[in-house]
Amino acid sequence: MSENATGALLLCRADPAAVRIAARVLGEQLLLAPAGERWSVLVPDAKPWLHTEEPVDRVAGGWVTTLAVASDWPVLALWWDHDRSGLTLASGFRRPVGYVWRADGTPVGEDGAMRTFGARLRLDPVLDLQALTELTLPDPLADSRSRLTGLTAVLARTGLALPTGLTPGDPADRLREVARVHPATGRIDPTGLREAVRAELAAFEDGTLGPWLRGPRARALGAAQLAAGVPLALWGFSRRRGGWTVAAALLMAHGVLGLAYDRMRAGA
Repeated sequence: MSENATGALLLCRADPAAVRIAARVLGEQLLLAPAGERWSVLVPDAKPWLHTEEPVDRVAGGWVTTLAVASDWPVLALWWDHDRSGLTLASGFRRPVGYVWRADGTPVGEDGAMRTFGARLRLDPVLDLQALTELTLPDPLADSRSRLTGLTAVLARTGLALPTGLTPGDPADRLREVARVHPATGRIDPTGLREAVRAELAAFEDGTLGPWLRGPRARALGAAQLAAGVPLALWGFSRRRGGWTVAAALLMAHGVLGLAYDRMRAGA
């Protein structure tokens, strides 16, 4: 795999303040910048796909899955290497949806994936879906980079506006440098899961998410996270997919801590 041909961006349908809290569970060095109205972008400050056997699409897929179950908004990964490019969208506990193009722009994604993608992001079922469908049709003038650019153009109708110079398909080093000079960029350093959860609880316990942090809803959510994490961990371990195994471990840990917090607060 060529280092210069590989990269990824995470697009979050939320404001930077909310993303900063949730993104700590990833345990990665990330750069965070606003990306339009109620959109944020996370730029990896390192290249973990170069130090493991996991390709960039699996690394990015593990990230968005973990981030989606730790938040209440959709997370979209755009990724690329010298052979392919693609997207992975995660939202809550639902199965992630993805699509892939070869380097020459040939679509090789599953039929119906773009329709599901549009529905989960609540895009216009007529105009936006038509534009998404065009990205799945053969086009001799398109390549994988232009496919990603076309996708972000569709999302621009929802308010997405990537910082100037931050272009999907560019080398990871260039993306990092562009993000670093953006005046609104902040850095997210790796922290332990416990610290991340404490920060999230402190921010949201008194807000609209309070019922999901304490009480019956919180206990149901913790149990659901454990129920989803165990089979995901077994699946990832049996297939030696480290990214999914890590995502499952974080999911289970989040569930355990949520249940423990609710019990502690009930006895306080």
